[in-house]
This record gives sequence, C-alpha cells and structure tokens, in this order.
Amino acid sequence: MTFNLNDHVHRLLVSEPFFAALSRRVDKKASTIIPTAGVRVNPDNAQFELIYNPEYFEGLDDNQRTGVLIHEFYHLVFEHVLSRLPDELVEVVKAKDTRDVPREKQQLFKLWNIAADLSINCMIGAENLPDKCCIPGGEKFEELESFQTAEYYYEYLKEMREQKRQEAGEGEPGGEGDLSDELSEGQFDSHDDWGGADATTSEIAKERLKDNIKQAAQEAAKSNNWGSVSREMRKEIMDRLATKVDWRRVLRYFVKTSQKAEKRSTPRRLNNRYPFIHPGKKVRRQASIAVSIDQSGSVSDNMLAAFFSELNKLADIATFTVIPFDTEVDASKVFVWKKGENRKRERVLYGGTDFNAPTKYVNSNSFDGHIVLTDMCAPKPVRSKCQRMWMTTTEYASRPYFKTNERVIAIDAN
Repeated sequence: MTFNLNDHVHRLLVSEPFFAALSRRVDKKASTIIPTAGVRVNPDNAQFELIYNPEYFEGLDDNQRTGVLIHEFYHLVFEHVLSRLPDELVEVVKAKDTRDVPREKQQLFKLWNIAADLSINCMIGAENLPDKCCIPGGEKFEELESFQTAEYYYEYLKEMREQKRQEAGEGEPGGEGDLSDELSEGQFDSHDDWGGADATTSEIAKERLKDNIKQAAQEAAKSNNWGSVSREMRKEIMDRLATKVDWRRVLRYFVKTSQKAEKRSTPRRLNNRYPFIHPGKKVRRQASIAVSIDQSGSVSDNMLAAFFSELNKLADIATFTVIPFDTEVDASKVFVWKKGENRKRERVLYGGTDFNAPTKYVNSNSFDGHIVLTDMCAPKPVRSKCQRMWMTTTEYASRPYFKTNERVIAIDAN
C-alpha cells in the first residue's frame, strides 16, 4: 500500500500545535517526480503546497517524518520559498532551462540551498532528521555556529568555497569537484521550485502565508503550547507578523483575489469542443469592489487624501463603487470610479459613524469585495455577504472599538 502522508500528519504533529495548525493550511500532494520532499507556490492558484515522494517517507521513522515536516514548514515561516533569495541568484530560478545559467551561478545556488537548510536544522536536531543532514556542528560543518540566518551561512560557505579553491590552486570556480557539490550531499529536500512564481502570484501567496502563520500562531498562543518552537523563535515569528505592512500592496492583493471570471458567448472565438457548431466563450476577469469611506469628522483629511491617492492607482486594474457614509448612506452621493479615472479627495458628509449603513447597502447589491476606510470608532456591524477589509491608521488599528477576525490594515496617512 502506498504511503499517504495525509493519513499520518495529525498523529505526527500532535505534540506540535503551531506546525499542526500551519499544516492544515498547506496542501499536500504525492509525487514520484520529486525524490524526497519540498514546498512551493502553486502557480495556478497561489497556494502553498508540500510535494512529497511516498516511497521516501515510507523509508523514514516517525521522528524523521515529523522532522522533515517541520523542516519544510520552517522554510515557509522564514519565507525561503519567496523573497529571501539573494539578488545574484534571481536569474537561476527565473531561467526556463538551467543549461542557460552559468555554472558558477548554479554552484552558488546550491550553497544558498544548503545555507537555508543550515538555518533550520539546528532548531530541529540531527536526531529528528534523515541521516547526514546539513546541520551546524555536524559532519562537514564542524566550525559553523548554530542559530544563524541563511544569509550568514551563505556568506560563510562562499568564503569556505573560495578558500578551498585557492588552496587547490584552481583557476575559475565552478568546475568539477566543487565544494557546493560535496556539501549538498547532505541535503534531503528539493528547493527547485523556489522563487519561480510570477510577481502577482508571489504577492498573493505571500499575503496568504502571513495570514496562515498568524492564525497558527494565535492557535498556539491560545493553547499556550508551541511544541518544540523555542521562546526566541516564537518572538521572531511574532515580530515578523508585527512588521509594518505595505497597505498599498494589500489593497492590490484584495482586489486581485476578489476577481471573478465573467464568461460570455462570442462567435469570434472557436469552441474547443464543438468548433463551427457552437460559439466559443470569452473569459474576462473583473472585480466589483465597494469602497465605503467614513465621512465622520474624526477621519482626517490626510487619511482621506492618502486613500484617494492609492485608489487613483488601483483604478488601473478595477472599477470601484465609492460609498460615502456617516450614520447613513446617501444613495445620491454614491458614484462609480471607472477604470482609468483620476479623482481628487472630497468630503461630502460630516456626521457620526454607523457601519451597518454601508454594510447593508453592499449586502443588497452585487459586490465581490468591500473595503472600509474608517477610524473604527463605532460598534461592530452586521455580517458582510462578501469579503470585507478594514483600513485605518496605526493608532486606531492598535485600539479598535470592536474586535473582528476580518483583515484590519493600518495605513500611513502621511
């Protein structure tokens, strides 16, 4: 019977609440194409996947299986899959054919892969990982300090490689018997699909990853049980989640993930299944976004100006329905911000704040997403039928009037 990792994950991670919670949010797919295991971004849906070879996992004991899972999830936590790649190696992952990449760059890419593993494995322990894994203080890495970053190990390994090359009296680096080949024998997972997704897919995946890690951290904190995650690592995870978010990027992410496919018949496009018999389908992806702008006096002009400035840019990719509100929505003030338009900030209302007013307006119409710009100084509203996101200043985000599980983004009003 073929080993099915999904049947074992819960049992393997029962003592690791943080990684168990993160695991539930990562797709797992069996494949014999990959020799061992690896994580990647699925280019079709911007979801993270753990690809694993059933035969490889079947040959491990339970401690090693758990260790490999934690190893892969740490690659996600440290964002090795997306944004940590050194600039000098970007061309390697972007190349469609590695034969087009200079051998020197290929060897450096191997060193980066080793460095990423070194930064993780010391937190797991050699006893919980496959034999001869890359670990600081272990075979071939005796002089390396533990608990350093991937960037630290990468620079150290480059120095080791250069020193060995000079001692051997070699000329140009990258030839046979390179140190990178020797050291990579202790690597047990695949990094081949790192950094290969396009910019939009990577952006969406990165935001999803932050959400997934945040939810996993909240579950672990609530149960007061992080498993093997050290106190220092917990702090680093929480610090990463607390870092300032590029609210403009989040806005774009929200719009893109709200897009729906609109299909219509067109005789100009051939039907793949019944050519010349039935018309084809033309697919156009669009997002219908409602933007509710709190017009109460406590929302500053700077805040309005910053938001209008970004909406001018977002109008390049979507059409918005702008809904000014205070304690009510005046339908005569609602307008459509058409794609490509440029508008100036304006204030048309000056009353108090009631979030039920714009929510009910949006619920009664057909929208894919709802963005609310506000100081959040009012009671929690009724449930939104479409995904809703709140945008406010850092000050108001830190002490909101009500609690919500929906995304709250702090913007820089300056």
